[in-house]
Amino acid sequence: MQTLRIGTRGSPLALAQAHEVRDRLAAAHGLPRDAFEIVVIRVTGDAVQDRPLSQIGGKGLFTKEIEEALLGDRVDLAVHSMKDMPVLQPEGLVIDCFLPREDPRDAFVSLGAAEGIADLPEGAVVGTSSLRRRAQLLARRPDLRVVEFRGNVQTRLSKLASGVAEATFLAMAGLRRLGLAAEVPARPIPSEAMLPAIAQGAIGVERRAGDGRAAEMVAPLHHRETGLRLAAERAFLAALDGSCQTPIAGLAEIAGDRLRLRGEILRPDGSRVLADEATGSAADGPEMGRDLARGLLREAGPGFFG
Repeated sequence: MQTLRIGTRGSPLALAQAHEVRDRLAAAHGLPRDAFEIVVIRVTGDAVQDRPLSQIGGKGLFTKEIEEALLGDRVDLAVHSMKDMPVLQPEGLVIDCFLPREDPRDAFVSLGAAEGIADLPEGAVVGTSSLRRRAQLLARRPDLRVVEFRGNVQTRLSKLASGVAEATFLAMAGLRRLGLAAEVPARPIPSEAMLPAIAQGAIGVERRAGDGRAAEMVAPLHHRETGLRLAAERAFLAALDGSCQTPIAGLAEIAGDRLRLRGEILRPDGSRVLADEATGSAADGPEMGRDLARGLLREAGPGFFG
């Protein structure tokens, strides 16, 4: 069998996700690990570390070069964190395989005494590179000062230790996939208190649309419930024309055949927050997402994200 090439970013979390896909593929098809090659591709979002993500582009900063490798037949599959994925894909590519979703919640991380946002002293410095988290934080605590905070888990913990900030946020999914959930002083934030990013905690496997071999290989890995949840969330995002420069949050949850979708849009400075939710058949998730977005946009009026 010809080696199947799996494209990924080179960060520790991205590699952990690519290894998970490889291991699941090997198990599903009874193949050895060396039947798969992990191909590390340097992406713009990793190459540029001295500027906020919002200044160097929207979604696509962590995917563009990998998708170019896929279209150029340099890799056969691409593994992505779905929260980084634009809602529109390049022609000729498709994502129809999602692994079971990890914990989608954010986590509050502090090396000091604070156990949550409410415990931070007035005027405390909090680090984050996420416009969503910044807006959500300032909506609750406008007295806090927010500074740019990029890097992997170890880098962010080092910044906390050196006093750059008193607290930051990480995704619970990333901590779990790196095996650090028990080591890092991270406290999960209930989604009712801080709605996560669209598709946070979900891994998608992308392939060329006409590649039958790749389609056959990834088919057994697809997790239907995760696919339904993401279809609703990404339809909500698409209808809002969301990008990394727009503070948007959303989470779909399924119980039986019923789907609950919560959505939130925020002014970048946290001065205004609009939220709503919808419940319906899981199969109607995309329509629910679009309807929820249209309702929030009507309520927001023109210039909301300005």
